[in-house]
Parts: sequence; structure tokens; C-alpha cells
Amino acid sequence: MDYDAVIVGAGLAGLVAANELVEAGRRVALVDQESAANLGGQAYWSFGGLFLVDSPEQRRLGVRDGFDLAWSDWQGSAGWDRLDGPLAQDEWAARWGRAYVEFAAGEKRSWLRAHGIRLTPMVGWAERGDGRADGHGNSVPRFHVAWGTGTGVSGPFAGRALAAEKRGALTFHSRCRVDDLIVEAGRVTGISGVRLAPDDAPRGAPSNREVIGSFLLRAPAVLIATGGIGGDHDKVRRLWPARLGTAPREMIAGVPAYVDGRGLDIAEAAGARLVNRDRMWHYVEGIQNWNPIWPRHGIRILPGPSSLWLDALGRRLPFPAMPGYDTLSTLRHLRTTPDLAAHDHSWFVLTQAIIEKEFALSGSEQNGDITSGEWLRVLKTRLGKGASPEVEAFKTQGADFVVAQDVETLVAKMNALTAAPLLDAAAVLRIIEARDAQMDNSYAKDLQIQGIHNARRYLGDRLARVAKPHRLLGPAAGPLIAVKLHVLTRKSLGGVQTDLSSRVLKADGSVLEGLYAAGEAAGFGGGGAHGYNALEGSFLGGCLFTGRAAGRAMSDVG
Repeated sequence: MDYDAVIVGAGLAGLVAANELVEAGRRVALVDQESAANLGGQAYWSFGGLFLVDSPEQRRLGVRDGFDLAWSDWQGSAGWDRLDGPLAQDEWAARWGRAYVEFAAGEKRSWLRAHGIRLTPMVGWAERGDGRADGHGNSVPRFHVAWGTGTGVSGPFAGRALAAEKRGALTFHSRCRVDDLIVEAGRVTGISGVRLAPDDAPRGAPSNREVIGSFLLRAPAVLIATGGIGGDHDKVRRLWPARLGTAPREMIAGVPAYVDGRGLDIAEAAGARLVNRDRMWHYVEGIQNWNPIWPRHGIRILPGPSSLWLDALGRRLPFPAMPGYDTLSTLRHLRTTPDLAAHDHSWFVLTQAIIEKEFALSGSEQNGDITSGEWLRVLKTRLGKGASPEVEAFKTQGADFVVAQDVETLVAKMNALTAAPLLDAAAVLRIIEARDAQMDNSYAKDLQIQGIHNARRYLGDRLARVAKPHRLLGPAAGPLIAVKLHVLTRKSLGGVQTDLSSRVLKADGSVLEGLYAAGEAAGFGGGGAHGYNALEGSFLGGCLFTGRAAGRAMSDVG
């Protein structure tokens, strides 16, 4: 054998598995079709959110949490409904889900610290839910942000891999595209593929596919850590589930083009069982990047609760389709409402006061203060006056932002961003005035206004995340702003079915010897640890957790 283990995919899950293997004294090959500039994969670009339970950061902000509450939230969100029969698709997914919540409520924080990952004091309240105690959503804030954002999560493991390369314990095989898994006597014993021409494209940018040779590597343990399908919109549309209506004709991409699902197809061709492929996680608050790196490059707005959300025809979205509450319910509403199927966008309407306090943009490059790790810079940006430089750049240069002093002018500018003028200024004004009438005191029948008041009861939101309740038409709130929102592709929630050792399973439920899967390729564990919904901060954590499990299990193969 050429190596003790071969890892396909140099993203976060692959790097974590490699670290476990190297620490166990194994010789590792790390193979990726992209250049070394892309080490860390999608994690590098992320906001660095991590789901933790009953952390010191939560307790300092007055949040009371625990495993029982978190597990109840996870189950209510997952909604696993494929548990019957001898080969249930959700059997291992549910086991992985519980194991991950136990990890998040237990050793995860200390394990992160031991591997060089530090957390900011901020704990966000993502996915506030569908309004049911036993339904989807986080009952309390759990979204912890790493210092350095995504670079602060992927960087320590990338550094360990580079150090292992210098010691001779790990060998990088960049620009090597895997086309096949070698299966001999029912066991995976290696990989084969082609070598691609060198390419100095910057991180995330498309690279050439010129073939200059071939390769074959053998090892008793092979890991598939190749991510999902979010960069291939045709594949997203083919797998789009009927429960979410019709797939948008136009979407923007939250991941680079190389996130194309090829690794899943290769694993399936070798005998792996793929499950829950109709479960996916796409955002409805996507905006076009004014400074794109990859094709159709989009950024997600992480909204506070105050923006008014209108559909393409200018109607207010119903509960729980509110900013920051229930991502897939909102997507489902926008894609299944009959007269909206022809339209691929919706709108936020807000004020300068709201954008300054509530708008965060997902991604390491859109949060320069936290990515820098400079605490004084964070305080100035998050608690000072004005929006962050990155948000202001989108407001002034982004194709999806319009600003006006009055509703009539605002709506005219909104209509200019669509092929036909779909919005009526008088109707939009009536909606805004009705919403504003609920702002006269701290009581309200409007569920969104109730949610704003509830959010501000949480210290973290009141300090840095939720604007003081105000009328959108109030003169002191600044100009009116509208943002055209697009569907942004992001994560696959299904994938290769694995047991709790990250071993790949076959269609008959038996183990496909020699093959392992981790990260998004494994549905973040078992082919669907999230079920139908994510609680956020759990994608990076799923890569960490499954990569660790795979590396430890592969270390025992010999």
C-alpha cells in the first residue's frame, strides 16, 4: 500500500480526519482537485458559527441551556420520518444527531480550545423557529462565533496539515481529480483519477480542467470528504423536492463551483448507499456579491428580526416566514404559493437604523473585524455608530440595494430592479403604516413586533443585534432601504449513509469495507443528521465531529 489512509477532499472534515490519523502515527495522502490555495474548502469562507450547548459564553449572557432542551429542539427541527423498516434512511441519521448534541453539550468546547479554536463572547440567536414548543427552532441563543470567523476554524487544522507535510507524515496531492474508487474483493483499496494542469487561480475562483496525466493511490482506508452539490445548480434542481414547490429558475451560489457532488456519485458507483438526497438547506436572504470570486457568487444576510419582509408582489410574508426565524418555511412559502412560482425573489424593507444594528453578512471576507481577531476593532464596528464597512459597501455598490427618503420613490426603485413593475406604492405604504401602528407601546398583536420585543430581552441581542423598536416611517430612523433577495444555494442535508464510526454502508445495510465518509458528503453524519432543518452553527461542527470520528476509526485499520 502507498499510504495508511487516503483522504479525498481538503476541506474541514478532511483536515480534521488527517489530523487524527497523523497524531496516531499513520501515513496520510490528502487529495484534492483544486490547488493548495483552497486548503480548508468551504469552511474558510464561512462566518465561523458553532453550535454549543450550556457554554460559559451563554451563561455570561444570562442564557440557561442544557442537553435536554437542545436535544428536544434538534428532534423537533429534524423531523426524522424515515425510521421504519429494516433499512430506514434515518436510522443512522438520528443516532448521529443525538451523538452530535451530546458532543456540543459536552467536550466540544474544550476540544475546540485544545485545537487552537477560540470563541468570541457573542452568542447569536439563529433559527428562532416556527412558534411551536416542540417544533423547529432554537429555544435559546446557541450560535457561537469563532475568532477569525471561518478562517479561525479551518486555519488551525490547515496549519497542522502543513506541519505534518514538513515532517513527512502527510503528502498533499493537489490538482488530482478522483474519478473512481478501486474496489477489490468487495473492499475499497484505493483511488484513481487524472492529474490536472497547474493553476494559480485565487482561492475559490474557477480553475482549469486540463488533463495532463493520471494517478493511482492505494490504502486500506479511504475517506470521501468532498462536500455537497450547492455549486451545481442543475443538480440542485434535479433533486429539488416537491414539498418545496418549484425550484427557482435563477439562483445565486453560496459555495464555489467545485462543490459539484462528484464525490457522491463516485461513492455511489462503488456501492455506497446515498440517502435523503431530497433534503437540502438553501437560504432565502441571498444577495449578489458586488465583488464576486466564483460564478453567481452570493452572500447571505444574517438578519435581525426587524426588517419587513415582502414577497415579489409586495405582500407581507406570514408567520413563521420572518427574518431569522424559519429558513425552510420561508423558502416553502415563496416556492409553493401559486402566484409566486414565476418569481424568484422577495424583498426586505428597512431603515438605516436597522441596517446599522441588524445586518450581518455571512462569510469570513464580509466580517473583517472578527476575522482579524482584533477585539478593539470588533467593539468599534459592532457597538459603534454606523454599519460595518462591508455592509455599507453592499448598500452603496450592491446590485440589490436601493435607498430613498419616501415610500413612493423607494417602490419605484424596487420596480426598476425587476423585469416588470410588480409593486404598488400605495399597497406597500398601507403595509408599512399598519406595521408602524404596532410600535406605539411595548404591547402588540403583530407577531413580528412581539418577536422584536422578545429578542431585546436577551442581552446579546439588545447590545449588538437588534435595533431599538421604531417606526419605519419615523424621521429619526434614517432613509428607507429595500433589498432584493434571492435563493442562495448552500448545503446538502442528505448524503452517504454511515455508521457512528463513519464507515460507509451499502444498500443492504452492510459495511463497505475500507470506505469512510465525513462532512457534508455524509449528510454531516449518517446521511442526514440534521433531518429536514438545521439549527445553524451546526455545519462546521458536523464537519469537525464526523471528520474526527472518521480519522479515529481509520487509525485502527491496518
